[in-house]
Amino acid sequence: MKTLTELITQAAQLMDEIAVHPDYKLLVAKGYYPDLTLGDAQTALDYLISEVNQGPVSEVEVKG
Repeated sequence: MKTLTELITQAAQLMDEIAVHPDYKLLVAKGYYPDLTLGDAQTALDYLISEVNQGPVSEVEVKG
C-alpha cells in the first residue's frame, strides 16, 4: 500500500498532466470554467501535504 504522501504526490502530478493536456485546454478555450479549478485542487493538496508532514498520521484502511 502506498503512503499518504505518495498518493498526494501522485495526485498532484496527475493534475499537472491534466492542466497541459490538449483536451483540457480545448475545454477551457470553449469556456469551461468550473467553480473549483485545478489551482484550487492543488492548493488543497498543498495544505494536506503540509499537515501530513507536521507529524505522524495514523493510516486507516477503509474497506467499502
